[in-house]
Amino acid sequence: MNKQTNTIGSISGLDGFPRGTSDEQNISLNFVSLFSSPAGAEVLRYLRSVTIEAVHGSAVTNDTLRHAEGQRYIVGLIERRIQHGHKVKTNE
Repeated sequence: MNKQTNTIGSISGLDGFPRGTSDEQNISLNFVSLFSSPAGAEVLRYLRSVTIEAVHGSAVTNDTLRHAEGQRYIVGLIERRIQHGHKVKTNE
């Protein structure tokens, strides 16, 4: 999916895709809801441990490194969505 150009009434979301402010906030609130349960928090800890906290040796291939960085980006995006959702809840 390609990023679309920014249009009137939309903002660039945390993921770089333009969408309306209320849509952006709703997405982040859904992430908060999903990952606020004990099971959701445990899943996020697991995902972080196998992506962001994983260390590859010096013999890592370019393909493996690119794959790992993509996974890290997604987990980081989840964490940013959760932080944004908490800010939205605070401002309501």
